[in-house]
Amino acid sequence: MSTITVSDGTEIYYKDWGEGPVVTFSHGWPLNADAWEGQMLFLAQHGYRVVAHDRRGHGRSGQPSNGNDMDTYADDLSVLVEALDLRDVTMVGHSTGGGEVARYIGRHGTDRVAKAVLIAAVPPIMVRTESNPDGIPMTVFDGLRDSLARDRAQFYKEFAVPFYGANREGAQVSDGLLEQFLAWCLQVGLKSSYECVAAFSATDFTDDLARFDVPTLLLHGEDDQIVPVQGSTVRSARLIDGAKDIYFPGAPHGITATHQDEVNAELLAFLQS
Repeated sequence: MSTITVSDGTEIYYKDWGEGPVVTFSHGWPLNADAWEGQMLFLAQHGYRVVAHDRRGHGRSGQPSNGNDMDTYADDLSVLVEALDLRDVTMVGHSTGGGEVARYIGRHGTDRVAKAVLIAAVPPIMVRTESNPDGIPMTVFDGLRDSLARDRAQFYKEFAVPFYGANREGAQVSDGLLEQFLAWCLQVGLKSSYECVAAFSATDFTDDLARFDVPTLLLHGEDDQIVPVQGSTVRSARLIDGAKDIYFPGAPHGITATHQDEVNAELLAFLQS
């Protein structure tokens, strides 16, 4: 099993497939690198080297008590990029992973980054604040934490339904996809998952987005029930100079799975542009 060890001793698992220009993938909460396999296999077959890691506390990575915050997530990604000596990278992030990519650029710049892709990503900020009056009330995120602490397995099972839009009329979401989601979620340490809620909901990425100076693609489903599109990608598109934003009508949060072919086509076109 491929791992690196970061400065606090935490082991970070990663998978590294293919040869060619490098694409890294940062997954959403509360998943792991396996959530990207539909994109990784496709791009590896089209001449790219694809690297995805399990965020600390998630999947096969270590579950330390500390570091469940966006700065540390970004620093872990930086250690991975430097350990593998990755250059001219296209960094792709979904949901919380989009925040990780944004914070990486904010903290570490773009010396090793050629392009960025944010998919249904949490920036610029989710929670309602004085400067973000149209955000989601803190009570919603408090409810997530309460549900996690009370019965995480049932919470994850129920969370999968709106994540993939399975509660929408005419949705074609397989039982296998929902069961796979639950299996991934149950690999996350409870403390890591609980504290990650604050990381993805209350972190303000506005300054990070201002540091984007590479071509950037934004993808988002218009019927995202987890990260509403108007408060996230629509706003981020205004904050990232020259960003290209594409919206999928009627699509849910988990578009990398439910709209895998369309997402893959957009990624490949962007990589080849």
